[in-house]
Order: sequence, then structure tokens, then C-alpha cells
Amino acid sequence: MARSAAAILLSVAAMARADAGTAADTAVDRQFHRQFGDDFLSAYWKLHPDFAIAVGYYDDAAELPAPDAAYRKRLQQFLDTSIGKLDAMPAAQMSDGVRTDREMLLNQLRYERWSLDTLRDWQWEPSDYNVADAFSLLLNTPYADEATRLRTVSRRLAQVPAYYAAAEKAISHPTRVHTQMAIAQNEGALDVFGDALEKQVAGSQLSADERVTFLHHLKAARAAIEAYVDFLKTLDAKQAKDGGARDFRLGQPYYDQAFAYEVQAGMSAKQLYERAVAEKQRLHARMSVLADQLWPKYFPDTPPPAEPLVKIRTLIEKLSDNHVQPSEFYPQIKALIPKLEAWVTDHDLLTLDPSRPLDVRITPPYQRGYAMASLAAPGPYDPTAKTYFNVTPMDGYTPAQADSFLREYNHWLMQILAIHEAVPGHYVQLLYANKSPSRIKAIFGNSAMIEGWAVYSERMMLESGWGDHAPEMELMYSKWVLRVVCNTILDYGVHVLGMSQDQAMKLLTDEAFQSRTEAEGKWHRVQVSSVQLTFYYAGFSAIYGYRQQLKDELGDRFDLKKFNEKFLSYGSAPVAVIEQLMKPADVARP
Repeated sequence: MARSAAAILLSVAAMARADAGTAADTAVDRQFHRQFGDDFLSAYWKLHPDFAIAVGYYDDAAELPAPDAAYRKRLQQFLDTSIGKLDAMPAAQMSDGVRTDREMLLNQLRYERWSLDTLRDWQWEPSDYNVADAFSLLLNTPYADEATRLRTVSRRLAQVPAYYAAAEKAISHPTRVHTQMAIAQNEGALDVFGDALEKQVAGSQLSADERVTFLHHLKAARAAIEAYVDFLKTLDAKQAKDGGARDFRLGQPYYDQAFAYEVQAGMSAKQLYERAVAEKQRLHARMSVLADQLWPKYFPDTPPPAEPLVKIRTLIEKLSDNHVQPSEFYPQIKALIPKLEAWVTDHDLLTLDPSRPLDVRITPPYQRGYAMASLAAPGPYDPTAKTYFNVTPMDGYTPAQADSFLREYNHWLMQILAIHEAVPGHYVQLLYANKSPSRIKAIFGNSAMIEGWAVYSERMMLESGWGDHAPEMELMYSKWVLRVVCNTILDYGVHVLGMSQDQAMKLLTDEAFQSRTEAEGKWHRVQVSSVQLTFYYAGFSAIYGYRQQLKDELGDRFDLKKFNEKFLSYGSAPVAVIEQLMKPADVARP
């Protein structure tokens, strides 16, 4: 259903009243809501219009600030003022809900301030500059009638040339891998501004003059994107010839600080890394036992290899023969969704919302180059917008690459992938987050909690009987968990310990049993991101550990459905914050 700007503002006001009614128990609570309610967010969105569009806030959708020095100065002043006000508030006099909102908001603003002045990734990550996603959302999200949205898009298009001109001036000493990804993604961005958009304008309710203006802005925007791509290609060629590119590795000081801001795991990056190394050994031992159990079934006339990792790999390779063809991957993923939904409902794991269906689609070209599958979910301001499960096609793969990919996402791991991204993973968690009474917790979510929930949901589904407790499923699931664990080892190893590509490929293929294509994709990913690969293990281990703690405390009175729904009710708060807010009585049977 289309939503007008007025309706969105009403929903914002309603959310503010809900916050005040449920959390504003003290004078300091009320002060927090006055200073960091709608007025604060309105100012924040003016400085982050793409983020605003992503969460469904469209008041400033026509604006596209040029990322120049003047913009960065405005952002710095806003952050400093806001941080100062939050620091001055006495947290001890706040209710638990508001105090944790303050903690999360402070963390977000301090992280932005550190990134702006210390990390300075706006200089060396050219892939940060891409206008396609916000334009695509405006064109495809029915928050208003088509003509209104096209007028907004037209005004925004007029600012694209200045945006890319400022981006070129901002870029200094970039990494080559980010430059190359920016080239590919911005070339893909041209699809958003192609013939289909011209046809949409031609058939719209815009006046003749408005259409002429729109097409003029569109032509200039396309030219600006093409010029940016040419600029980056020239820069990349120069760096290839002369050197001088920045190392993509973050290094320990930056890495430790980014980890502290982004993960909030109650431990250091090094401690999580050491825990992951120990967990890898435990998983290898369990997988060896499973391989012994399955070996006679698949190799009845051959003795197992003496080396445990060789034995495990041999059995995994045999099981990986069971996979779909390239043309079947997308439809098979799509067909899994209703089956997963029925399982969650029948086994009373969570309450689902049938009014919010998931749209499985081919990943748009401008979003490719990062992961083969991902979720694009609406934000709390427009929670009725579509949620997309993006599946990247294998069009550019050679037959050998496609076979390698499909062996990785075989009969068993395709199911785990759909659980992780969709039901009851990211899709379900983010639907719950959008219903949280705390806007701060819904908007400024903790990525480790979000990814951790998706990994936790896999374990929960298998514990409930999905996969019939078959040893094949457990072995393949263990391989998947090994991937989660090795993500952390890889990320810390590369960015802090200087792990080489050869060492990374050995870890991923020999010790995590990943296909060559999957391992090469992960090597690319660790070059274009940092810390993100630790989210999965950090979040999962925190969630699962907390659940086990409550189960031990409550015994037979522990109610899994109550735990899941109560845990998700706090938006996307860090697990440590949720632990402060949840009580054992919240998840206990009467």
C-alpha cells in the first residue's frame, strides 16, 4: 500500500509517543526524548539521506548532498554537538530502556566521528560513492504515487553530477580492490538509469515539460556516472603501473577500534579470534566422528584415510555431488521459503507475519560483487515496503566456476543458506526489529546481533528436527559453522596478522573444506571489508550462550518461543544490551 509523507510523519509521531509511554519514567528520560526524538532524527536524516531512504524516511529524499569538505564539516559539527549532549546526560538516572538507547546512539555517533577524522575511509574507498541503491528504492517503493516519486527522482538526479565531482576530489590514495569494485558497481548502476526508466517516464502522469526536464537530468546523471567510472579506470591503470595504492589491510590499531564500535561483543578482537581457533579444532573433531559414521554408507569397499581432514574432505566432496543445476538454483531457493515458514509455524518456534511476504529476486547489478545472497529489508519508517531476498546469478561464471559454486551450496547447504537469509533468519529478525517501540534500537542496529541471529536460527531449526537429524545434514551444517568460525580467523588473520592470499586459501579450502570458487569469493570479500566477517561468530556465540544460560537457570520452565520473540522485541540491539533488559520471567512458562 502506498504511504504519503504525511502518513509517515504520523507514524513517526506515534512511535515517539510509544517510546515516551513505555520508557519515559524519569525526568532524564523525558529530556532524552526531547533532545533525541524527531527533531534530532530529522537533522540526522538531512545529513544521511541515503540511509533515510533505506529506513523508509522520505522527507529529504530529493536531496543528494555532495560529499565535499563543506558537507564533512557540517557532519562533524552535528556529531560533536550531539555527542556532547549525550555525554552530559546522567545515565544513572535513566530507565533501562532509555539508558540502553543512549548507549547505542552514543556508540553510533562516536563511530561516525572516528570514521570521519581517523579512519578516513571516505578517501580510500571509492566504492562508497554510488547513487544507484537509493534511486532504485525511490523508483520501486510505492510510498507515494508514481508521479510524485518521479518528481523526487528528477530533483535528485539534478544533483548527481555535483555528487560525483565531489567524490573524485575526495578520493586520495585508494586501495585497488575498492577502486575495481567501484568501477564494476557503478557500471552496474547505469542499469537503474537506462531505457526502462525512460519508458517509465514516457508513460507517466508527468507533464510534457516535466518529462523534458527529467530526461535532461537523467542524461547528465548518466554522463556523471560514466565520467566517474572513466576517472577510476584511469586511476587504477596508473596505480597498476606506478604502484602507490593503499594496502587494503586495516592494521591492528584501526581494526581493534572498528571492532569495538561495530561488534560490541564484551571481548576484544584478539579474544574472539583465539576462541574461533579453539572452536575450529572442536568442529574438526566432531566432523571426524561423523565421517567415521557415514563412511561405510558411501565408501563400503574402501577404508577411510588415516588423516582426519582428508577423510572429512573426501566425504564432503562425495556428498557435494548432490546439487542442482545452475538454472535451478534460483527457483529452488524460492521454493524453500514456504516450506521453512510452515516448519517454523508448525513447530511453534516463532510467530510469523503472513501479511509481509518475502520477494525472492535476482540481485540487481549495482549490488553485486559482495555476496552471492543477501537480504534487502525496509526500515522502521516504512515497514510495509517489500523485503527482497537477493540471489546473484551465475551468468559470468565458467562451467567449472558454476559447478564449484553449486557443490558448495549443495542439497544441504542450500537449505542452510535459505534459513540464514530468510526464515527464520534475517527476514524474520528484521520484521520484528521494525516493530520495536524503540526507534534507536530499530534504526541503529548492531550488525553482530543481526548476523548472529541468522546463524543462531540455523542451529535452532536443526535442533527442532529440520533435516531429520540426519548425519549428512549435521556434517554439512558443521562445515557451514566451520565457515562462520573461519570467517573470524580469516578477517583477523588478514587485517591484523598479515595473512597472505596463499595462507587464506589454505585455511578456507584445506581446513574449512570450501570450494575454490567460494574461497576466492571470500578472499575478495575480506579485501573489500573489515570486521564484518567476525559478526557471524561473535553474534551467534553471544546469543546461543545467553540462551543456554537461561535454559540452565529455568530448566523445564524455559519456553523457546518466548525466548525467541522476546529477544527479537528489542530491535537489533547488541546482545549485551538485550541481556540487560530481558528477565528470566520473560521466557518462562507459567
